[in-house]
Amino acid sequence: MSHSLPIDPLKPEFLRRLADHHLVVEAETGSGKSTRLPLWAAEQGRVLVVEPRRIASTALADYLSQSHPNVGYAIRFDSTVTEQTQVAFVTPGIALRWFAEDKLAQYQTVIIDEFHERRWDTDLLLALLKRHQQHRLVLTSATVDGERLAQYLEGERLHAEGRRYPVALNYQARDSRDLPSDRDLAQRLKAVIPQALEQTQGDVLVFLPGRKEITQAQQVLEAALSERAEVIPLHASVPKAVQRKALSTGPKPRVILATNVAETSLTIPGVTLVVDSGLERRTHQRNGRTVLGLSRISKASAAQRQGRAGRVAPGQCLRLWGEFAPLEALTPPELQREELVEPMLAAASAGTRLDQLDFVDLLPAKSLGLAAEKLSQMMAIDEQGNITEHGRRLFPLPIDTQFAHLITAMPDKPCQEAMVDLAAALSIGQRLWKLPQSESGLKALNQWVPQACDGLTLVSIVRQTPPEELGIDPALRREARQMASQIRAALGLPELAASSHLPYVQWRQAILSAIPELAFVRRQKRREALGNGAVEVQPGRESRFAEEAEAALVLDQHSLPGRGVRQTLNLATCMMPLTLKELVAAELGEESINPNRKADAGGDEVVLERHYAGRLIGSREAAPEGAQAVEALVSDILKGKRLAPAGQQLQADLWAWRLYLGLGRAQGEAPEAESWLKAKLEDLGVESAEDLELIEPADLAFEGVPEWERAEFDAQFPSNLVLAELKLKVEYHPKAKRVTLVYDSGQRKADPKRWELPSWSGWRIQYRRASRVVDVR
Repeated sequence: MSHSLPIDPLKPEFLRRLADHHLVVEAETGSGKSTRLPLWAAEQGRVLVVEPRRIASTALADYLSQSHPNVGYAIRFDSTVTEQTQVAFVTPGIALRWFAEDKLAQYQTVIIDEFHERRWDTDLLLALLKRHQQHRLVLTSATVDGERLAQYLEGERLHAEGRRYPVALNYQARDSRDLPSDRDLAQRLKAVIPQALEQTQGDVLVFLPGRKEITQAQQVLEAALSERAEVIPLHASVPKAVQRKALSTGPKPRVILATNVAETSLTIPGVTLVVDSGLERRTHQRNGRTVLGLSRISKASAAQRQGRAGRVAPGQCLRLWGEFAPLEALTPPELQREELVEPMLAAASAGTRLDQLDFVDLLPAKSLGLAAEKLSQMMAIDEQGNITEHGRRLFPLPIDTQFAHLITAMPDKPCQEAMVDLAAALSIGQRLWKLPQSESGLKALNQWVPQACDGLTLVSIVRQTPPEELGIDPALRREARQMASQIRAALGLPELAASSHLPYVQWRQAILSAIPELAFVRRQKRREALGNGAVEVQPGRESRFAEEAEAALVLDQHSLPGRGVRQTLNLATCMMPLTLKELVAAELGEESINPNRKADAGGDEVVLERHYAGRLIGSREAAPEGAQAVEALVSDILKGKRLAPAGQQLQADLWAWRLYLGLGRAQGEAPEAESWLKAKLEDLGVESAEDLELIEPADLAFEGVPEWERAEFDAQFPSNLVLAELKLKVEYHPKAKRVTLVYDSGQRKADPKRWELPSWSGWRIQYRRASRVVDVR
């Protein structure tokens, strides 16, 4: 810690200004801001340092604790923070939970590092701290709009230069406008890395979007490089021993395969060549939840990655895309591109409404409304936006709000345990298993978990040792089990080793009851698609969902661009099969009378059909009650089965009134016969066929065309005409001043003549028979 860093000359001014001001410290990567500023600030009290990633929190704390014993960290599964800790490195989620508990009362200074990443949790934490006004705040970043942030905080700006050497930039693409792509990514790295090692004296840092791509590239490169270089993965889940190997120099050249955790915060010594895939896993909205998806980086991120090659000596940067690829300038803030359910719940947990906080950027009003609606449906907030007891139980769980709600909504401990284990398996950011391709692998899977259910398969993987044929990544399974154990402990549930028997049918019915919109039903004509009335999905290739199954709970889905510009293909990746009977039992969709089907029992019974997402899912015969009884009576009256001729007269009166309005003789609207008659029966207190016996047809008369005009109006504008051997229906188009005579029946072959018709002075008259239309003159 005795060596000097570019930021060191800033110390006196930093301490002087920190005593009375919030600060925005702009310092380039490699300046030493992440290690120096926390120690300086600790001279004025305890310091909480918020790092955007777990690996940065632990690595920085471990590095500083070697010379400063009162430095610790707290991340999701691990903590070394005690009452004696002077500098605590934590992730944003930990900071928000601590703020909700005691407003971070033990800390005098809060440093939010790498603020330019604009995560929702760091933006929210900053807004809460600004409102609370009890801490000195320091924002640090290499690429942030310092002036705007300083104005937001009513603070001051400080700037420190970094240590930077020139970096030669090269592009690897067939076309200069080719965008970053994950297609054949490992093979493309195999083609460039061996040659790149020969052109540099230092180590190679390869930026990849996630653990999956890192694992694939590691397998390919280890075989291709043999003993020439050491291939080291670097992401949040690698063991600490591997992290240390990546963060320290080695005896032979290294190829470090990293996520964008290496873009900022961490110093990786010896790197003189950066190979950039141009990809990252970025959060976005999916199925009402915030999840990670594959995205192209921004130009600002590309510049950050390039700078990692010029830290110790002149370097090189090889980008695996075209020089003129249309990348966005900056990555949009998460609060601008994601749903706001989790931020709103976090704010409510801290005693504040999200829409009452002052953010760096305005929050979208539509997203605020949708978030409030969802949390209200979950009963996590009340009508005033305050958190409920149910909401307080949801917030501390280290998973997204929808899964937290499902866990707390389960009716008993066995179902709750199953939901915890499934949520943990779906929350680790990577797919836990792959559907076997071999016949032996499929046989082993089906013997182990006979039900073709993705949810049950995931729970089994978390609880039991899976067959070798599934090829489960041990690190991923370990992380899922660790998360499941933590949530179980927080809720007072049995440990994994003592899991209760899983009541499979009751469990899926409990999920259906808690969030009915998770239920999807197959389209009748397009069997490959399922819908819930708002979204359409297709089973993913890795799903076990059977072709003969008619419905499913969709617990996770993955979105891909479709063929059209605005189309999106949603692939369901975790499906739990349901029967149509279960959908009916859950009363999904709407039940209505089918007027074209008669009940076998006869009498007053009707056929009630239930439709969900545009599909008939069940029917039953019953005597209609309530609104359905009135609906049945309306149908019978209009068909002339009851109170004749009231129905026929009503339709004639409404037809005449609609034309009367169209001619401009009155102002108003003409209702539909069904809705008007239903409202009229309700006004008369009619609820059953017995009540109908107490009224007369005249009680259902519609007052439209004035009675003193009606006879003359009907004569001038008849709805039907009978000519010699020819019956016609008459259509009027007042705006066009056109009458259309439509052939109904009759033996006459000649067209109607003008003298046979009423005096429609000034109207154009046409005659239509089949597809033939002629003017009547």
